[in-house]
Amino acid sequence: MSRSLKKGPFVDVPLLEKVEVMNRGGEKKVIKTWSRRSTVVPEMVGHTLAVHNGRKFIPVYITENMVGHKLGEFAPTRLFKGHTTKADKAAQVAAAAGAVGPGAPGGAGAGGGAGAGPGAGAPKGGA
Repeated sequence: MSRSLKKGPFVDVPLLEKVEVMNRGGEKKVIKTWSRRSTVVPEMVGHTLAVHNGRKFIPVYITENMVGHKLGEFAPTRLFKGHTTKADKAAQVAAAAGAVGPGAPGGAGAGGGAGAGPGAGAPKGGA
């Protein structure tokens, strides 16, 4: 649900004060903030805000297109590594089967070493 228009956009007061002080002085420093819920207002355009994502601060350069959005939208909290495809899964299964199957180091392969099963020695039908 959106915020009432008569209330106006929510911006943490300390954050807005820091931005206004920088605008008056003409400074361009990075401002650290934990306020992900604050709305981007036109006074912030051109500044870089370091928005906390729960683990580290993500530098966000504010542009005109961001006005009206929340700061938290620009500092993702989760890292999406992508979905696995069927080809990736098949390659993983093949690699796992190849490591455990015959011919692998430590397994009883074609060499017929100690403890080899039936048929490893003499041909069928006796000799």
